[in-house]
Amino acid sequence: MGKRKKKSKPPPKKKMKALDKTFYCPFCNHPDSVECLIDIKNLTATAKCWVCLEEFNTTANVLTEPVDVYTEWIDECERVNNVDKDEDN
Repeated sequence: MGKRKKKSKPPPKKKMKALDKTFYCPFCNHPDSVECLIDIKNLTATAKCWVCLEEFNTTANVLTEPVDVYTEWIDECERVNNVDKDEDN
């Protein structure tokens, strides 16, 4: 008689890394100084630096995460800086 075949276990699932909730400020460069607050009831999102008191407001929806608000702020800063450079030329 033959031996029973062992049933191999599936590999363990990898845990996803949690997204950041605090970020570097693009103006004062302090680490973990920007907090993003999302108000789903009013559909607004705010990224605010508690060191230099800079603030960015945008619209939000149910899928909005703090990292989304921060990246919108960074994109807006880059857009404004590029417009200023274009006007100088």
